Amino acid sequence: MKIVIPGGTGQVGAILNRALSHAGHEVVVLTRRPTREGEVRWDGETWGPWAEEIDGSDVVINLAGRSVSCRYTPDNLQAMMDSRVQSTEIVGEAIARAARPPRVWLQMSTATIYAHRFDVANDEATGVIGGGEPDVPGYWGYSVEIARAWERAQEMADTPHTRKVALRSAMVMSPDRGGVFDVLSGLARLGLGGPVAGGGQYVSWIHDQDFVRAVEFLIEREDLTGPVNLAAPEPLPQRAFMRTLRSAWGVPVGLPATKWMAEIGAFALRSDTELLLKSRRVVPGRLLDEGFAFAYTGWQEAVGDLVRRRRRGGAQVRSMSGSSGGGA
Repeated sequence: MKIVIPGGTGQVGAILNRALSHAGHEVVVLTRRPTREGEVRWDGETWGPWAEEIDGSDVVINLAGRSVSCRYTPDNLQAMMDSRVQSTEIVGEAIARAARPPRVWLQMSTATIYAHRFDVANDEATGVIGGGEPDVPGYWGYSVEIARAWERAQEMADTPHTRKVALRSAMVMSPDRGGVFDVLSGLARLGLGGPVAGGGQYVSWIHDQDFVRAVEFLIEREDLTGPVNLAAPEPLPQRAFMRTLRSAWGVPVGLPATKWMAEIGAFALRSDTELLLKSRRVVPGRLLDEGFAFAYTGWQEAVGDLVRRRRRGGAQVRSMSGSSGGGA
C-alpha cells in the first residue's frame, strides 16, 4: 500500500514509518522541513503539490498538530487548536478533491477528550467527555475542546468514498529517545519517580508494538468507523505506574511530589501539570469487542520489554501484519 502520514516526523510518526516501511509499504511523510527521501513539504494549512501524494494513496494517517509538551499558555493552547483543526481540514480537502481518494483516513485524536475521573473507566460507548468537571483548572476544559474540534474537523470533511476513524490514543510508550517513556525513565532513574499529588490519578498508555498493530487492524477492518480508543486494557494509578517503572530500572525509591512541586518541575521541563495530574482512565472497548488481541495488556510486562529494548539501544518495532487478531 501507499500510506501518507501528514505530520509524521514526531515520535509516533517515526514508530509507524519504521514498522510500515519494514512491512513493504510505501510511506510518504508530509512535513514542514523535509530532510530525507520519502518526505514531502507541506505547511499543514494551505493547498500545495503535497496533495498529489494523497491522490491515489491507499491510507492517510494524519498525526499533524503542535506538540502538547509545552507550557499551556493561552498562545500555546491556541496554537494547538489551530494546528490540529487546520491540518485536519486541509487533509480532508485533499481527500475530497482526489480523483482516486484513499480508502481509509485514520485521524489522530487523544484520550484527553474524556473526563478527569477515578471511578469508572471511559470506553467509547459509555465514557464521559470532559470539560465540565468540578475542581479542576479551567484550561483543562479547553484541552477537551481542542480534542473535540479536532475530531469534528474530520467528521465534517466531505469524503464519502473514504472511511474515517479517529484514534483516541493514550500515551504511546517506546524506547526511543525523547519520547514520554524516555522522560519518565529519566525521572525514575534519578530517584524522582514517586507519586505526584498522592498518585491516585490514572495513567492510560499503550505499548508501541500494540499501537502499530492496532493501526494495521483498523486499516484492515473495513467495517470500523468513528472514534476508537488506542489504550492498553489495564490503566493504573500513577503511583503504581511509576513504582513498576522504577522496579524495572532497579531503582528502589522515588521521591514523592506535592502539587506545587509538580508545578515547579513542569515549569523546569517546559511542560504542564495537566499531563501529570489529570486522571486518564481509558480502556479500548471497541478494539476488544472486535477481537483485537493486545500483546501487552499489563504495564509490568510492557515496561519489562521497553527497558530491555532501551538497554539494547532501542530495538525497532516491526510490523505485525497478520497477527492483529480478528482482522478481516
